[in-house]
Amino acid sequence: MAETRIHLCGRFVARIDGERIENALPGRQGRLLFAYLALERARPATREELTLALWPDEQPTATDSALSALLSKLRRIAPIESGELRLALPKGAWLDVEAAREALHRAQAAVTRREWTGAWSAGRVTQHIASRELLPGEEAPWIEELRGELEELYLRSLELVGRASVEIGSGELDTAERCGRRLTSRAPYRESGYRLLMEVLTTRGDSAEALLVYDGLRRRLRDELGIAPSPLTQSIYKRILA
Repeated sequence: MAETRIHLCGRFVARIDGERIENALPGRQGRLLFAYLALERARPATREELTLALWPDEQPTATDSALSALLSKLRRIAPIESGELRLALPKGAWLDVEAAREALHRAQAAVTRREWTGAWSAGRVTQHIASRELLPGEEAPWIEELRGELEELYLRSLELVGRASVEIGSGELDTAERCGRRLTSRAPYRESGYRLLMEVLTTRGDSAEALLVYDGLRRRLRDELGIAPSPLTQSIYKRILA
C-alpha cells in the first residue's frame, strides 16, 4: 500500500498515497489550508474557522469567494470529503504532530512501568519531531498555539529520555547530560533539567560539579524570582551533601 505521510514541522512535505503534492498546492494560502485541515482531520471544519485560520488579521475583499476558490483548487489535489470540509486521509496516514503526541504518551507509560528502553526510544521520536519549527515563516494564532504545545512536548520528552538514560546508565549518561543541558538552556526556570544534571554528575562521581549546578539554580531563582528551589530539588542537593 502506498504511504501517506505529512510533515508540518521543519520542511513541509505532503505525500498522499505515495504521491508528493506539496508543490502542487495553490500557493502559501493553499499550504496553510491543507495544513489546518490535516491537523483537524478528525472532524469537519467550518468556513468561519477556515477564514480565521487563513486571514487572522485582515480579510480580503470577497472573502467567501476567495475561500471557495482555494477549496476548489485543493479538492483537485487532496482528498476533501464531498459536502464536508474535512481532509479524508487514507487509513494509516501518518502526521508528524500526531506522531509526536502519541510517542510521548508511550514514553510516559513506559516510564511508569519502568521500561526504560521503551521510554528512551519513544521519547526520542517526540524529540526528533518537536525540535523542528512548525510551518516555518508562517504566523497565525492557531500556529502559535500549536508551537507552544510542541515546545512543551519537546521539553517533556527531554525529561523522559533523560530519566530513562540515567536508569539505563553506562554510555547513556552522555544522553542524559545532553537532555539536562538542553532543558536548562531552553527552559531556565524549569528545575527538572537541573535535577537531571545533578543526578548525572553525581552518578559519575562529580559531586562538586553537581553542587555547582544547584548553586547556579539557587542564585537564578533568588535573584530573578525571589524564590528558593523546590523541596524535591533541595532533597537531591541534601542527598549529594550527605
